[in-house]
Amino acid sequence: MTAIKHALQRDIFTPNDERLLSIVNVCKAGKKKRNCFLCATVTTERPVQVNVVKVKKSDKGDFYKRQTAWALRDLAVVDAKDAVKENPEFDLHLDKVYKWVASSTAEKNTFISCIWKLNQRYLRKKIDFVNVSAQLLEELPKVAEESVPSGENQSVAGGDEEAVDEYQELNAREEQDIEIMMEGCEYAISNAEAFAEKLSRELQVLDGANIQSIMASEKQVNILMTLLDEALKEVDQIELKLSSYEEMLQSVKEQMDQISESNHLIHLSNTNNVKLLSEIEFLVNHMDLAKGHIKALQEGDLASSRGIEACTNAADALLQCMNVALRPGHDMLYAVKQQQQRFSDLREQFARRLASHLNNVFVQQGHDQSSTLAQHSIELTLPNHHPFHRDLLRYAKLMEWLKSTEYGKYEGLTKNYMDYLSRLYEREIKDFFEVAKIKMTGTTKEGKKFGLHGSSGKLTGSTSSLNKLSVQGSGNRRSQSSSLLDMGNMSASDLDVADRTKFDKIFEQVLSELEPLCLAEQDFISKFFKLQQHQSMGTTTNEAEEMDGGTLSRSHNSGVPQAISSEKDMIRQMMIKIFRCIEPELNNLIALGDKIDSFNSLYMLVKMSHHVWTAQNVDPASFLSTTLGNVLVTVKRNFDKCISNQIKQMEEVKISKKSKVGILTFVAEFEEFAALAESIFKNAERRGDLDKAYIKLIRSVFINVEKVANESQKTPRDVVMMENFHRIFATLSRLKISCLEAEKKEAKQKYTDHLQSYVIYSLGQPLEKLNHFFEGVEARVAQGIREEEVSYQLAFNKQELRKVIKEYPGKEVKKGLDNLYKKVDKHLCEEENLLQVVWHSMQDEFIRQYKHFEGLIARCYPGSGVTMEFTIQDILDYCSSIAQSH
Repeated sequence: MTAIKHALQRDIFTPNDERLLSIVNVCKAGKKKRNCFLCATVTTERPVQVNVVKVKKSDKGDFYKRQTAWALRDLAVVDAKDAVKENPEFDLHLDKVYKWVASSTAEKNTFISCIWKLNQRYLRKKIDFVNVSAQLLEELPKVAEESVPSGENQSVAGGDEEAVDEYQELNAREEQDIEIMMEGCEYAISNAEAFAEKLSRELQVLDGANIQSIMASEKQVNILMTLLDEALKEVDQIELKLSSYEEMLQSVKEQMDQISESNHLIHLSNTNNVKLLSEIEFLVNHMDLAKGHIKALQEGDLASSRGIEACTNAADALLQCMNVALRPGHDMLYAVKQQQQRFSDLREQFARRLASHLNNVFVQQGHDQSSTLAQHSIELTLPNHHPFHRDLLRYAKLMEWLKSTEYGKYEGLTKNYMDYLSRLYEREIKDFFEVAKIKMTGTTKEGKKFGLHGSSGKLTGSTSSLNKLSVQGSGNRRSQSSSLLDMGNMSASDLDVADRTKFDKIFEQVLSELEPLCLAEQDFISKFFKLQQHQSMGTTTNEAEEMDGGTLSRSHNSGVPQAISSEKDMIRQMMIKIFRCIEPELNNLIALGDKIDSFNSLYMLVKMSHHVWTAQNVDPASFLSTTLGNVLVTVKRNFDKCISNQIKQMEEVKISKKSKVGILTFVAEFEEFAALAESIFKNAERRGDLDKAYIKLIRSVFINVEKVANESQKTPRDVVMMENFHRIFATLSRLKISCLEAEKKEAKQKYTDHLQSYVIYSLGQPLEKLNHFFEGVEARVAQGIREEEVSYQLAFNKQELRKVIKEYPGKEVKKGLDNLYKKVDKHLCEEENLLQVVWHSMQDEFIRQYKHFEGLIARCYPGSGVTMEFTIQDILDYCSSIAQSH
């Protein structure tokens, strides 16, 4: 490496007035191993420039060339990769990041150390050294810099780092002195020896002058020593005076210490007095209740708005006084204990007075609302509780105060409110539902048919008994021609669209009256009892049962006692207790509607689904949402029962053996059901329930149409299938029920297949002998005889063909077609009006057979001139004439 270094200095850097200080053999990381050298150099001229130079071996010869040079000031970061383990890799962040791998770790460390020293010496901008051992960055002692001789014999010492430290730059003053001295001696450059001799002489003159000056100053030294002795004497006198002053100040210090101690005691006393005053002011300011507040708590009017406001302010002030955070030791003061006891007495006294007053308000509300029930008994409306809620909400802040201070009395008020209001709402809701039942059934006299009696129209029996009566009544009146609408008790003629619309409006009005009533009461409970903002303490199951009298905590969904763990649960439990009669009353009303007309379940399913959807959007866990959801299950069950009964009636249909079948009753009734259902379920939320019912009904219709067709004796099977599936296809096409698209296509296919089958069966072989003749011709062709040679067969020659054709003149053909028309007319029913369709299909089939015969004659008897006795135009005229005559 030394030889390479010497060669690089000589060949590359000396010609550029540079000195090579450090060198490292490297190659680029991750690429093909092509070695080069990184060199750290400084210029020999001022100002000194420090460079990092990349040198590589020339491809053409055995010499080195300078490839790239970077100024050291452009170097930002030196990354040695690992400060602990030996790693030959390192990065230099110049104009970009250069990654190198040194031939050895020692060379890398030497090079990095040199870079660090050059940075410390020449650059103001400090380079970041990352992952470099601290030992490499230690400051080395600086020595004079050695110059590198020029010429071929110059040598670069191995210790380049020492050469950097040995060089010391002249300061400005030194440079100025040398310049002045050299200007005074013009031959200093040309004759160095003369210049050196002159400097030597001047030095000897200066040395002599210095010696003479020292000898002349001995007298001055003696004088100075005498002055110093006198000064020492003066110092001794000053020290004596200072000692006397110190003794005098010592007594003053003792007096000042006594004064300081006295001041400290006075300050301590003042501090204690201030703290005591602060404590007293704190207690007075925070535990002193105004006389006006005390009077309001003891005697305030709880009936007037002004009195309620005064009591509310007083209660808040009392609560603040009682909840003040006392400092340590305050609770041991007698006055504080006495004040706290006084506050407790005031709180209990006011809590009793408030609870008693609110209980009276609850009772009075029950009496006031009862007096207004009579005017609502003839109208399908529920009494409005808004005035009562508005009056009670004035006490909402006091209820919040009672909840936080006297929870026992707050709980008692909650129970009393539920008891009074549950009885009041029970009377109102029952009367409301009785009016709804009367309006549904019409007059009281008519209502007796549905289990109602008396002016109030009360139901006799439970919901289950109503359902039982409904099924029995349906079965007793069911016959072959019974309507599917007669699934409850009444015949189709008794039911009318107006009656169903009336029921729909009444049911919607019932739900529309109940929904705002429940929402208003729930909103009031939340605001009045302060149950919407904070989680309440968990109430055990026993407490919940006690609160509801043993029934409040029972869930309608699970039937298992539930612990009231939050205030939201408490609101729901209170609503269940207050409105416990809503669900059974709704179930009774639904049973009555289903008994009047089982199709009412369609209306109820749509209306109930809409209200459940609306309630769940507001609050999925609310009382209203849960209750309506439970009732919706009952409605859905009735709807499913309605569909099942329709399917059962289809399966029980019997047909007459003596009359033609025509359109089956359950097919017509499915059409009526689908039309009604589509009008009811338009834009409904629970469309999926109807689609499932459609699938069940249509499959049953398909199965039972085929069953009846197979059992039919009077009417051909194909006619029964054709007419009924034509009606089903027409119904589905008109109503455009998306879920029955596949069934619509199937109905059309069945109709088409059975129409074709009936046409072929009825038409048969109108030219029977001619048909047998050509069957023989086709048999000979099938045996391998050429078509033009068939006429040479004895049984199928031209004479035999003419003989067969003469047996079917136009008159006979028309007579046969007329008899066929009468037969078809006898099979088909007038209701579906398919006669012309069937007759046109028969005409097309007859013409097809005619063309087939003509084709055989043309191929097997070419040039014979044999033709049928009638033409296609004659067939069209015959069919048209027959159709018009009938």
